[in-house]
Amino acid sequence: MSVATVSSKGQITLPAGLRRAVGIEPHRHVMIQVEQDWLVIRPLKSLKDLAGFAGAARPASEERQGMLDAVAAHKDRGE
Repeated sequence: MSVATVSSKGQITLPAGLRRAVGIEPHRHVMIQVEQDWLVIRPLKSLKDLAGFAGAARPASEERQGMLDAVAAHKDRGE
């Protein structure tokens, strides 16, 4: 186990040994998730690793209707 300090800007430095152990290389992206009361940091190998991260996609017709509804609501408020 390693200990890191959170800076005043909310940043942490991941210890080199831990980065090497899981394959996190400089300038790579990581995914950070909350699982129960833990922060879990996982290396991303590619954008495919994000598949399903935002949930299931809605059908295009539902997306379009949602946008039209949002525009109509915006107009109704006179904005």
